[in-house]
Amino acid sequence: MHCTTIKEGKECPFMTVKGCSYNDGICHQIVEQCQGCNRGTEFSSGWFCAACPEPAAKWKNGNCNFASHVSAATTSTKAKINPLKASKRGRR
Repeated sequence: MHCTTIKEGKECPFMTVKGCSYNDGICHQIVEQCQGCNRGTEFSSGWFCAACPEPAAKWKNGNCNFASHVSAATTSTKAKINPLKASKRGRR
């Protein structure tokens, strides 16, 4: 159904015939960590996330899994090489 509370005219999975069925009955505005994300949308009442009704809950335990502006840092660990085996391989 289309939202009738904050994101007027936008498709919302929480909207029912009785109104917004989300926890508090309305979506929450984006938090500071969400600045720069592609999912942030501006409405007449402020900036809201298009993917999540409560962005602060997504950032509570680390990075938001919907955040398009945050890249996961991969750590490359170099495996320890046995020097004896390495010297044998080098002679081949």
